Formats: sequence, structure tokens, C-alpha cells
Amino acid sequence: MGFTAAAGFVFLLLSLSVVQGQNDWGVTFTSTRICAVEGSTVDIHCSYRYPSRINGNVTVVEEVLWFIKVKENLPVDVRTDSEFAGRVQYDGDKNDCTLRITDLKPSDSAVYSFRFITNQPGGRYTSEPGVTLSVTVFQVQVNKPYPKAYPTWAVLTCHSSCQPFNNPSYIWYKNGLKIQEDTSFIEQYFDEADSISCAVKGHEKFSSPSVCVLHETCNRVIYTERSVCVSKGSSVNISCTYNSYYKVTSKFWFRPERGPQWKNPSQSEDLRTDSQYTGRVQVFETERGRSTLRITDLRETDSAQYQFTFRTSYFEWGSSLHGTTLTVTALQVQVIRVTLLQSYTEAELKCHSSCGSAGRLHYVWFKNGQKNKTQQTSTYTDHFYPGDNVYCAFRGHEDYPSPSVYPSIRPSVLVSPSEIVEGISVTLTCSSDTNPAAKYTWYKRNQSLPLSSGDIYHFTSISSEDRGIYYCKSEDHYSVDVFVDVQYPPNLPSVSVSPSEIVEGSSVNLTCSSDANPAANYTWYKENEESPKASGQIFTITDIRAEHSGIYYCEVQNIRGRHNSTLHLTLSTVSPFLRNLTTKMNRIRLSLVVLMLISLLPLTLWLRKKTTPLHSTTEPTGCKDNIELDACPAHEDVSP
Repeated sequence: MGFTAAAGFVFLLLSLSVVQGQNDWGVTFTSTRICAVEGSTVDIHCSYRYPSRINGNVTVVEEVLWFIKVKENLPVDVRTDSEFAGRVQYDGDKNDCTLRITDLKPSDSAVYSFRFITNQPGGRYTSEPGVTLSVTVFQVQVNKPYPKAYPTWAVLTCHSSCQPFNNPSYIWYKNGLKIQEDTSFIEQYFDEADSISCAVKGHEKFSSPSVCVLHETCNRVIYTERSVCVSKGSSVNISCTYNSYYKVTSKFWFRPERGPQWKNPSQSEDLRTDSQYTGRVQVFETERGRSTLRITDLRETDSAQYQFTFRTSYFEWGSSLHGTTLTVTALQVQVIRVTLLQSYTEAELKCHSSCGSAGRLHYVWFKNGQKNKTQQTSTYTDHFYPGDNVYCAFRGHEDYPSPSVYPSIRPSVLVSPSEIVEGISVTLTCSSDTNPAAKYTWYKRNQSLPLSSGDIYHFTSISSEDRGIYYCKSEDHYSVDVFVDVQYPPNLPSVSVSPSEIVEGSSVNLTCSSDANPAANYTWYKENEESPKASGQIFTITDIRAEHSGIYYCEVQNIRGRHNSTLHLTLSTVSPFLRNLTTKMNRIRLSLVVLMLISLLPLTLWLRKKTTPLHSTTEPTGCKDNIELDACPAHEDVSP
């Protein structure tokens, strides 16, 4: 139920969401191409959808799986594939379908498809084709452009088969020490003993193997495994191979963070002298140039990074490169799914650890103390009767198993009231026969609910968003899933008309949609008409006429209420061709009128100037002192 593994690095080549499916069924991928580095962790994200109801029956998802293989026309769940033993986990909240793969290997490169099965007849869906995962390894490529003139000059490139990072900054290491950052290549003089490695900044854990620049023999250290995961109380071997251009005078294993703070990492404390490891550490060589660190009686505090160093009279191996990461885990059995039958319980169990990379470990299951010789994966499905107990262990470490669980003893969930309507108060009660009283945890579709440590989970005012599958956990026992179906009246419906411009004789669709539970019934009416025009979400009018114009409204109704919305349907009597032609002609006429007015403006001004009267400035005789206007005769200048 959720991930406890360390987060990995996911690198998307295609960031656009890709939707597969039709109608109400389908799968949406965040990306269809992913590139990741060997040894890292990748999350493949997707979401899926399906009808909430079919013929009145609530749809419940019964099974989900990811696969890359098909056997006898059936997909093989990657959780049961031995190649992925302990390395895959499913995560899902509501309709999320995320696959996590840890400790990636080049052989994991494949196309991953998702499939889900519901309780409806024929209610199953498989994505096609799926998500393409490419697993790459960083490598140093050596080029000697001037072998004769400059025999020790070389150009080195940090290369990968695909691009797992966007705009990366690179880090270079010479003889285990960091020397340069930022660029994907370096060029300089090298000594015969030099080895080189590269990594991407921020992801130094996934550096390339060290390579000799000039000769086959040089100073270098290569760790056999990037990460190791083992169970608490067991033993572990951590190995590396090393070469020295000179005679080695001393060598040892250490934890970088446990050395004296005033010393550099290569002066860290030899684990054989570390008080935390007294009597629990051995270092041996089974062959020349191969060193193995063995730690026994492992504790969770032993989880750390381990590195190897050697010294000569002229040289000391640097320790900037990442070593091997050890994770020590305590196993637990989780009850994933239970089905209560008449006389027994069918349960799916999972052997869970906190490791982010348990890929090379196989599992062993024990039922009532007897080893199951056929079950080697992290999941186990069987029939259980009262009194049956089950535990698991890593193969080869059977002396350090998980605590036992009793799959047939499980709590039950009571929902009150039985009929749930949005806005009311609802109580979920988890009960079991455990004594003393158990601690409870509540889940909604694989996602733990906050503030839910008691046997009662309460909704003061339940909403439609609370609809879903719930179950509770008592210690290591999970209850049967309970579907909480929240009913609510239809929301205000959304109405639309297509096409937007309606021409006489064409076909028109009026569409109405509304969210409701139970599903709503749709009825179409026209204003001032009592009888309905149609039923269903889409009302189609073929060969539309002028009498079809008017106001329509859609009514949605279920047992919890009703709602309606209106729309105006207007019929255009002019065809689109004639309407466009008329618009163009009107524009042409307007342009001609404007041009004529502009051309006539100078002539109009000239004529106006010519016809303006010129008044005499000479006063008439005898009228100078006359203040009565009518006593003076009118004089006009009639000259041209």
C-alpha cells in the first residue's frame, strides 16, 4: 500500500500525455518513452478510466496488472516474473496506475502495457502498445586524435545510448578524484596509470565504470554491485575489483561518513578497527585483484555506502566515486487482498521490505512452518483456514524471517447509514476479534487516510468526492473492500448546439450533459409545448426548418433531484455561400463610395470658394448716422 522504497530517477523523452481508448474506457500515459540509468529506480505513470455504471450496476475494478510478456494468450504480471523478483511495486490512488521498478537492468528495456479488469461483463481493457522503457549505462569513450605527435593526449566523451537527463552537467573523475564539471567531454594529457570515469551532476551514484586511458593496466576500482539489499540479522558480501599500476602497500574498506572530520575520505577509519563492527567484519581476497567485505549479524544502522581504497609508495586511490550502497531491512508480510468464502479465506500476500533494490534476492514462503517450494516471488496467493500462519524470508537467509500473520483473521467494516446521500453524516466502523484491542488504519483505494488511527472513520458532511472503495487494517490484517456509493442530484446541465451556424435543411445536434449519481435521465422540451421533444443526452433535428427555431431546454433528473438549462436555436435563411458573397459585395460598395467621396472633396471646396458673396465695405450715402436698419436700402456687390 504505497511505496517505501527510496525514490528513483525518471527521465521522460516525451512529456505530452498520450491517451488510449474510446468512449468511457481508456488509459492515459504521462509519457510513452522513458530513458533511465542502470541501477536507478523508474516510475511509469498512467491513469485509467471506465464507466461508473453499466445498466445500473456500479463498476468495481477487480484486478490491475502490468506486463511485458504473454503466455498462452494471457499477459504475465511482472510481479510474478522471476526476472523482476522483489523489484516491482504497484501504486494506485483512485484511477492511478503507477509501476515502480527498482535496481534497473539493461534487460528491463521493453514495452510495458497496462491491463485492468472490472466486475462488468466483458469489462476489461488493455493499453496498446504501452510505454517503451530504455535502460542505459554511462560509458567513457576514448579518442586519441594525435597518437604519433602527442601519444599521451586524449579526448574523452561521456556517452549513453539514450538521453536520461535534460540539459545535464557532467562530472569527471581521474583516479577516483573529481577533476572537472559541466562539459560532456574533456581533452588533456594523461599519465600511463590514469583511469577516468564520468557521471551527471546530482546523480553521482550512477557513474560510469572507470576506464584506462592509455593502457590496459591502470589504477582503478570497480564495484561489483551498485546496491545491495539484505534482511536484518543476516550476512552480506560486498565486492570490488581493483588494479594498481604500482605495488600495493595497504588496502581496506571504510564508510566515508565515519572517518575523522579533519581527514580526507581516504583516511577514513578501517572498518576492521571500527568499534561498531567489532567481531562482525572480515576482508578477504578469493583471487588476485578482488576484495570482498563481509559483514555478519546485520543491523539497520549498517545501512550506508561502503568504499574501498588502496595505497602504493607513489599513489593513493581517491574516494570521490560512489561505492556500494547497503540497505538492511526487516521483512513484513502484507495482506493485499482477501476474499471471504464459505469455509476458508482466499488471500493475496506480499513479502515487503524497505529496500529500494532487492532485485537479486528471491523469496521463500512458509505456511504453518512448512516451506512452499514452488513460490519464489514476493507475492503469494493461497487458501487459508482459521489457525493458519504465514511468514516469509529471503532465500538463503531463512533464519531471519518476517513475523507471522494469520490471513484468516481479519476485521470487518460496517457502513452507517446503508443509503448514503451527499451532505449527510456517515460513519465507517472497523471491528475485529483481536484482544487486546488493535490499532486501526483506514485506506481509500490503496491510499492511507489522514487522522485515521481509530476504529471509526467519520464524515460529518459526505460529498461526491468521497465516493470510492474503503477498507481498514488491524495490525497486519486487512478487511474486505467496501464500496461507499454517495448519491447526489444532477448538477446544472451544460447545453450546446452543433454546428454553431444553422442553415435550413441541415442537421443539428443539441447536447446536454450533467454529473449525477445515480445516472440522470435526459429529456428535451421546446418552449410553449407540453409534450417532450426527445429523450437522451443528444437531441438531433434533421432537415431543420424555420418552425424549429425557438427556445429549448434540457431537463436532467434522478431519484435525488432535477435541474434544467435552456438554449436558443436560431435558423439562418441565407446559405453560408450567399451570406459570404453578400458580405463581400457590401464591402466592395463601401470601398467605392469612400473613394468617390475622397476624389470629389477638392472640387467641392473650389466651387464653394467661387460662389461665396463679396460684401461692399462702402457705407451708403445718408445712412452713416441712421440707426434704423430698414431706413437704408440694401446694396449688393454684383460684380463677377
